[in-house]
Amino acid sequence: MSQTRKGAAAVSDALCALYENNGYTQYVMSKFEAYDLYVRNKDFLISDSVITFTDLGGRLLALKPDVTLSIVKNSKDIPHYVQKVYYQENVYRISKGTRSFRELPQTGLECMGEIDAYCLFDVIRLACLSLAAISDDYVLDLSHLAPVSALFARLDLPKPSRDAMLKCIGEKNLHELHALCKEAGLDGTAAAQLALLASCAGPAGQVLPALRAAFTDAGSRAAFAELETVLSALADAGLGERIRLDFSVISDMKYYNGFVFKGFVRGVPNSVLSGGQYDPLMRRMGRADGAVGFAVYFDEVARLFADDAPFDLDTLLLYDDSVPLQTLERTLQQLRADGTQVGAQRSCPDFLRCRRILKLENGEVKTVYEHA
Repeated sequence: MSQTRKGAAAVSDALCALYENNGYTQYVMSKFEAYDLYVRNKDFLISDSVITFTDLGGRLLALKPDVTLSIVKNSKDIPHYVQKVYYQENVYRISKGTRSFRELPQTGLECMGEIDAYCLFDVIRLACLSLAAISDDYVLDLSHLAPVSALFARLDLPKPSRDAMLKCIGEKNLHELHALCKEAGLDGTAAAQLALLASCAGPAGQVLPALRAAFTDAGSRAAFAELETVLSALADAGLGERIRLDFSVISDMKYYNGFVFKGFVRGVPNSVLSGGQYDPLMRRMGRADGAVGFAVYFDEVARLFADDAPFDLDTLLLYDDSVPLQTLERTLQQLRADGTQVGAQRSCPDFLRCRRILKLENGEVKTVYEHA
C-alpha cells in the first residue's frame, strides 16, 4: 500500500471513530444492487456510468456507484426514531482524474427520521469535524434551497431553461445567467434575484441581510430563520469561522431540499465533502422519513497526501542465498522494533520508491542508499 493510500485510510478510520463516538452505528452493505435502482435515480449520481453484470438467475446487477441509495433502499421508516448510521465502503465509478472506472473509498453518514434543528446542526457539525480530520485549513460552504425553489415555482419556467439557469448559478456564471434571463423574458426583479443567488457568498452577517431584502416569501423567511438557529449553535461550538454561506451551492431539487453544503480543504481543487437534506429522494423511494447526510470523497482526499509521501516503502533490506533464514528474520525484527516499515527483497526494482535501502551481508547490515 502506498503512503498516499495509507494517509487516506488513516483519515477514514479516524472519521469512523468520530461517528461512532457521536452515536452512529456502522452500516455494511453488499457490493452490488439491482441495476434499475440506479437507472431510476441516475440524476442523483455523480456519474451515470455504471458497471453492470448478469447473475446466474438472469438479473441485471450493478457494482454500487453510490452508498446513500443503497441505505435508503435497504432500511425502513421507524416512527418517532432517528436512525443514525455511518459507512466505510468502496464505490465503483469513473474517477475525475483518469476518466476510467475505479474502486474508490468513501466514508460518510446518514441521519434518517424526524429531522429537527438538532439533527441538522449535528450533521453539519460532524461535517466540519470531518474536514478538520483531513486538514486544519478547511471551509464548509453552506446553502439553503428554499429561496431558489420558491423563485422557480413562481416563474414556472420550462425545465431546460430552469436547468440551464441552475447550472449558471452553480458555476457563478453571471454573464450567461443574464443572457438566459433575457431569453426567457424575465423581469428585472427575477433576474436580480437569480444573480444574487449566484454571487451572494460570505459570512452570515453579510449574506443574510441581502437575501432577506430580496426574498420575502414565507418559505424563504422560514429558511433564513432556520439558518440563523443552526449557525448560532455552530458558532457556540467554535465552528462559526469555518462556515461560509454560499447560495451558489445548488443540488438537484428532484432529490434535495433545505440545507445543502460542500467542504473544501486547501491543496485540493474540488470539494472533498458533499451533503444535504434529501427528503425528495426519500419520497421517490417510498419513504416517509426525512433525511440528511454527507459523504467524504477519498479520491479527492488522496491528492492532499500525494506530495507529502513520495515513498512506497520506508526501508528495503536486500539479501541473497548466503544469508541464513534465521539471520534474515532476526535482522528484520530488529529493524522493525521501532515501528519502521521494512520489507525484504533480493533486489530493488526501478518502480519501488524507498527512503532507505540496506543490504544484509556476512551478518552485517550495510547502507546502500538513503534519501537525504
